[in-house]
Formats: sequence, structure tokens, C-alpha cells
Amino acid sequence: MTSPVANPGSTAEKTVSSISATRPAGATATTIGEMAGGIQTDSLPEPSVNSDATPGAKTKAKLVVLISGSGTNLQALIDACEDPEYGCEVVAVGADRSGIKGLERAKAAGIPTFVEKVSDYDSRAEWDTAMTDAVEKYDPDLVVSAGFLKLLGPEFLETFEGRVVNTHNSLLPSFAGIRGPEDALAYGVKFTGATLFFVDPGVDTGRVIAQCVVPVEAHDTVAELLERIQIEERKQLVTTVGRMMRDGWTSTGRWVEVG
Repeated sequence: MTSPVANPGSTAEKTVSSISATRPAGATATTIGEMAGGIQTDSLPEPSVNSDATPGAKTKAKLVVLISGSGTNLQALIDACEDPEYGCEVVAVGADRSGIKGLERAKAAGIPTFVEKVSDYDSRAEWDTAMTDAVEKYDPDLVVSAGFLKLLGPEFLETFEGRVVNTHNSLLPSFAGIRGPEDALAYGVKFTGATLFFVDPGVDTGRVIAQCVVPVEAHDTVAELLERIQIEERKQLVTTVGRMMRDGWTSTGRWVEVG
């Protein structure tokens, strides 16, 4: 898998799955993504199919999922990965705290887990290094922040540049932060939803990958609205992550196109 790292001066980026991509003539491994096993080029118009691949042979994309709670989004990904056609495998689950339901879900599925608590380190930078090292040993194609309640630091984001996605329960850029559904309800909007986006150093400010819309009803409580959002959010997460890993994606400025 490649990460969409822009070449200096370039306004368009092309990300192509290494599972299905072939190298254009004369291309060189000059980007972080390509050195990780894929191809990124401004000149490649569409993802290409490797016709030399052995029929029936498929390489599953490796996902590392980061959690802080019950892990319902994690479970949705685990369930999806049971289908061979989904093309992905959750190779590890990381958390910033122990004793949570999400870690139990991972262990029940036989998935390796790790816990890195901020309080175990003298500085946030040391914690960031520990998180980076813990994830890096699994060589993920994509890191999925699924209810992970800590901001990932600069070392982590640089190491996995363009390969970290997060899901948020509002239609970003509206209602960023941890009170998305509550803020949407208080504002009186008629529609809200969920956003899947690439993580950058800001708070819910990365490039939008996909969004789904959920109507707000007149007498909704926060709990009722959140439940409806979460149902659609899980569907979007599973569908979009699978498509990204199977078909790749294109980025032009902030616009991201999957497939």
C-alpha cells in the first residue's frame, strides 16, 4: 500500500494499491509510499491491474486498529475481514488504556494487542515514539483510528504519512471534537452524519475521504441521534476501508477519490 505523499510542487497525487499495481516504465522508488511497496505518480491515470499475478492468489492488506473503548467499529472490521473478498486483515489492535471491551474483542478473534498509556511515559513525545514503534513492527498498509481518544503525535504521523484514517461522528468540518452529536443537536441542524478522513496534526481537520448523512429528528435525544449515526458510521468505515485497500485512491489538493 502507498501513502499519498505529494512531490514538491505537485498539486495532484495518485495512490495505487501495491496488490494490484504495476510499475510504469522508468518509475523510481522515490516516495515513502513506494518504498513501502507501492507506486505513487502524478502521471499514472488509473490504478492498473497486474496481469502477471498468479490466478486466485491474493495478498490481504494489513490493518492496525487503534481504540480506547468498546470497539464496536473494530468488531465491524473484524467481521468484514472474515470474508476473503474483503481483502483485508486486522493484524493488531492497539489501545491507550487497558481493561476495555475492545481489547477483549481482539483477543477473542486471536488478534495481537498492545497497550501504550500516556501516563507510563515522562513526556508525550516519548509516548508518541512508543506508539510508533508498537505499530511499525506490524508493517500496516493502513492505520485505523476507531474511537481512539488520543491525538497522535508528529513522529507517528510522519512515519505513517497518508496511511492513518479516523472516523468522526459529524459532517466535518462542522462539529469537530468529542461532542459532535451533542453540538449538532444543540445547533438545530436538520442533518448530521459521520466522516472518514485522513489524520493530520489538527483536531478533525484532515482530508475528507467519505461522508454519510443522518437526518436529525425533532425530538431526538443525544443518545438516540448518536445510535443512528453509529450505525451508518460503521457501514461507511467498513465499506470505504475495504475499497481503499482493494482499489487505491486519488488525492488532488484536499479532494480524495476512492477507486
